[in-house]
Amino acid sequence: MLITHDTRCALDAVVDLVNTAPEDDGTPEGLPDVAALKEFVRKHEISDVGVLSEFDLSAVRKVRGRFAAVFSAPDARAAASLINELVAAAGTTPQLTDHGGYDWHVHYFAPGASVADHLAADCGMALAFFVVAGEQERLRRCEAPDCRHAFVDLSRNRSRRYCDSRTCGNRLHVAAYRARRKEAAG
Repeated sequence: MLITHDTRCALDAVVDLVNTAPEDDGTPEGLPDVAALKEFVRKHEISDVGVLSEFDLSAVRKVRGRFAAVFSAPDARAAASLINELVAAAGTTPQLTDHGGYDWHVHYFAPGASVADHLAADCGMALAFFVVAGEQERLRRCEAPDCRHAFVDLSRNRSRRYCDSRTCGNRLHVAAYRARRKEAAG
C-alpha cells in the first residue's frame, strides 16, 4: 500500500490525537488546555488553523472520541460508517496545494476550517484510504494489558501487536521471561 507523505502525517496526527485521551480515571488528559492543543498543532505542522480557543479544544476532544471509535471498530463497515460521518461533518473540500516545501498534495479541509474540522477531514481521509484498500485491520489498539494506545500497523506482514515494541512489547517479553525462569527454578 502506497502511503504518501501527507497521508503519513495525517496518520501520525490521528494516532497521537487518539492517544491523548485518558485511558481511565487515573490517566491524565493529554490535551488539558489550549496551550497543549497549540503544541499539538505545532508538532504536527497543522496549517491554516488560526487562533485557538476553548471552543476548539472542546471540538477537538469530540473529534478525538470519534476517531477512537474507528480504531475500535469491529469491521470495515463500522469503520467506514464512522469515517463517513467524520468527513461529512467536516465539510470536506479537496484542494491541491504545494505549501511548506512539499510537492503537490491534497488537503481535504475547507478554507478557514476549524482545527477540529481540519483534523476530521484530513485524518478521516487518511483512515478512509486504509478501509478502501481492505487494510482496516491495520488500525489497531496495543495488546499490552495495561495499554490501549492506538497505532497503525505498517509492518509488511501485519504482525505488530504493541504501540511501541521498546516499551509495551519489551515489558511483556521481560515479564514472560521472568515467569518462565521462576517456573523453571521453582
